[in-house]
Amino acid sequence: MAPNDSAGTGNTAPHGTTGTVAGRRKAVRYIVPVAVAGVAAATIGLVPALASSGDPDLPEISAQELIEKIAASDTQQLSGTVKISTDLGIPSVGGLAGSFIPDGAGDKGASSADPQEKLTELASGTHTLRVAADGPDRQRVSVLDNASEYSLIHNGDQVWAYDSKSNAVYHAKEKAGGAAKRGEHPAPDGVPTTPKAFAEQALKAADGTTSVKVGGTAQVAGRDAYRLVIKPEQSGSTIGSITVAVDAKTGVPLKFTLQPSSGGKAAVDAGFTSVDFGKPDASSFSFTPPKGAEVTEADGAGSRAEARKAEKAEGGLGALKGMNVIGKGWNAIAEIKTPGGTGIPSKASGDVPAEAQGFLDSFGDKVTGKFGSGTVFKTRLVNALMTDDGRVYVGAVTKDALVKAADNAG
Repeated sequence: MAPNDSAGTGNTAPHGTTGTVAGRRKAVRYIVPVAVAGVAAATIGLVPALASSGDPDLPEISAQELIEKIAASDTQQLSGTVKISTDLGIPSVGGLAGSFIPDGAGDKGASSADPQEKLTELASGTHTLRVAADGPDRQRVSVLDNASEYSLIHNGDQVWAYDSKSNAVYHAKEKAGGAAKRGEHPAPDGVPTTPKAFAEQALKAADGTTSVKVGGTAQVAGRDAYRLVIKPEQSGSTIGSITVAVDAKTGVPLKFTLQPSSGGKAAVDAGFTSVDFGKPDASSFSFTPPKGAEVTEADGAGSRAEARKAEKAEGGLGALKGMNVIGKGWNAIAEIKTPGGTGIPSKASGDVPAEAQGFLDSFGDKVTGKFGSGTVFKTRLVNALMTDDGRVYVGAVTKDALVKAADNAG
């Protein structure tokens, strides 16, 4: 049951709701487009579907034809259930996260329903979601838990997010003229917003450094699909392969599996478990804050986005500069100079609390080379080398590739 229904509020339009709110806090407006709910659709391209018996017998198709089929897909309406399982090999920081945030740059005034905070939870573990979309102006995603639900709803110029566990609501309203630009920036920079966007992003590297083939057929959520298999041809990448299951009828990517070169379980395995391409009921996109819920407006003061702005203005954590890209394709490495040319904060300097320093020590590997010395922080996909003299090298490449890049950079 949707959060607004379980609260007994019905499907009233989200206007004139001030009187139902027990407490209302103001938080700085996040630089999140109103279609941030479209991030929900992004997970559609990532989630593992239930296995089915036997592979369908479909007409042969070339990789180029299948890519063109994805590009030509214009499906705007759908609803269904998706499941996303992510294992990036990132150690749990527990309560240490706040130890890395400068004083005054925390999430004071931030809502527990804030999409910027909640959507990061999808980066690890297994999650079940219900999704619905009706064109560019209406989307909904609900992240289901055992005893709670988090929902993100975009309806016209309104964005609502509701966390039933804390009975907290986040509300944003699109600025005038924003609708015209919604298709250009439907989500935070660098975040795909549809299954099609995920597939297209993966194909961007296919510039002579990639093998792209059709790898047979499959059934996903009861639908016949082709399997597009993408593999780096360069050595040194942490990405082994990407497989996209493409709906044979509509061209919509139904499943996305990213396998690391190190082997083992998929780093990202995501897809539909059920899907319907009919028009969702209009009530799916209606929301009224439940009685007694605490509502945070996106145009108030004290949000994390505002803190990040301040950091950049003051030369803080966000003020990375002088980025240079080394290499190309799957082996591209970003070289970044940290503010002030400082390296990893040390326990001796007093810049990092003891428990946070312990996390850094356990997470990173000390390395040396022509560049000097530094620490490599590893995940199953993205690795980063931070040198002691304040340079950062990051990419979906191995530790040796990072050290080599740092050595050659001089």
